[in-house]
Amino acid sequence: MFIILLKFSTNLDQAPQFMDGHKEWIKRGFDEDIFLLVGSIQPNSGGAIFAHNTSLAELQQRVDSDPFVSENIVTAEILEINPSKTDMRLNFLLGNNKQS
Repeated sequence: MFIILLKFSTNLDQAPQFMDGHKEWIKRGFDEDIFLLVGSIQPNSGGAIFAHNTSLAELQQRVDSDPFVSENIVTAEILEINPSKTDMRLNFLLGNNKQS
């Protein structure tokens, strides 16, 4: 499992022109069963994504393809988590981890 932190960067003023591509990138992550949750980091400092069903190398390639990352609107940090115990509603996270 991974948490991706997308923190606003130097080209934030260009976000509107790349927003459609960023939204399509997010949609693709959900459609391909990689993204579990997407949300804003408060107060207004960027976004965060929970991801699974992928390796670190594959996820890094995916993140690099986000227009917000490639255009330096955000900087990305990927945190890898190896779940060892979950609430029963999240047990699916225990068995679907590809090794990086």
